[in-house]
Amino acid sequence: MEAFFRTHTYLVEHTNAPVRRQLMDEINWDDRLIGIKGTRGVGKTTFLLQYAKEHFAANDRRCLYVNMNNFYFQGRGIADFASEFCKNGGKVLLIDQVFKEPNWSKELRLCHDKNPELKIIFTGSSVMRLKEDNPELSGIVKSYNLRGFSFREFVNLTAGKHFRAYTLEEILHEHEHITRQILPEISPNKYFPLYLHHGFYPFFLENRNFSENLLKTMNMMTEVDILLIKQIELKYLTKIKKLFYLLAVDGPQAPNVSQLANNIETSRATVMNYIKYLSEARLINVIYPVGQKFPKKPSKVMMHNPNLMYAIYPIRVEQQDIMETFFVNSLWKDHIVNQGGKDNYYIIDERKKFRICDASGNGKIRMNPDTIYARYNTEIGKDNQIPLWLFGFLY
Repeated sequence: MEAFFRTHTYLVEHTNAPVRRQLMDEINWDDRLIGIKGTRGVGKTTFLLQYAKEHFAANDRRCLYVNMNNFYFQGRGIADFASEFCKNGGKVLLIDQVFKEPNWSKELRLCHDKNPELKIIFTGSSVMRLKEDNPELSGIVKSYNLRGFSFREFVNLTAGKHFRAYTLEEILHEHEHITRQILPEISPNKYFPLYLHHGFYPFFLENRNFSENLLKTMNMMTEVDILLIKQIELKYLTKIKKLFYLLAVDGPQAPNVSQLANNIETSRATVMNYIKYLSEARLINVIYPVGQKFPKKPSKVMMHNPNLMYAIYPIRVEQQDIMETFFVNSLWKDHIVNQGGKDNYYIIDERKKFRICDASGNGKIRMNPDTIYARYNTEIGKDNQIPLWLFGFLY
């Protein structure tokens, strides 16, 4: 136990979150069992340590961070460890990468039931379905999703600003007023291309090649998150990776499931399942017409965020595809995104119609009053024409 406390103290003392994540204020910290899900690289470990730093002194033994990667837990379950921690006055146990414990959900239930004074906050992969696949946690776990940086968070970090987030309704009805407050302080066009290329994942701050680091992370998502958690045999890994690559190269469009099945030498049903797993891993976004969902064929598959597009196949990056991917990813957190009748149209929350378009090509578009135009290559908007970058301020 002493070794864990020494590690905890060191990590908390050396944690310096570059941006305070909005999720920190959205979580009800009074709950006893809290799960923080998120894809690799979005900062889940830093988030746990930042919580510890904000609520406890670094050497306060009431709080302890442990990582399930530690070989110690190969011979001892979480429940026994938690009970010993409680006997020594422990109150808050922070568990990183909980899915590395084979019986993690049953162990968490034991922790919860045997130690009523203990609060457990754990992180896991976005692929995990905490309540659906783990009935023993139903009713006792509260689940939250930590996402990569929004454009707002990226701007605040790189420009040293403190812009707040806006709701979609605020952006729709007050965007001209909002931009008049932001533009005197920064030029969004200066930061927007940088964000699209490398701003979603916090590890862009590390002194390493970002694209290589992202490619490594993407491989870990498929090799560990999908295979381990979904219990897929290793021999199928190459098929999943090839499918992901083919989807990336095709760009945002409706997948040709039969052709994909031929290409990776599997069935249509398996292709649909793999697409679902890639979506849960936050490698792709799968978009359906209003009222439809899996196992129906999606109307569009796109990369989860623009950074992935630049990393996996940079020579095929089209500006329109990048901008649509940014829009969908920004709205995905709190809103329902469906495909509209035409390629460039999206239906948000099953009622608002959006089109993503280039502001420099205004003459080619007939403006409709029932459509909201998210326009790129501009910093300002008017009426139902809103600068696309502003949707990056939704969280």
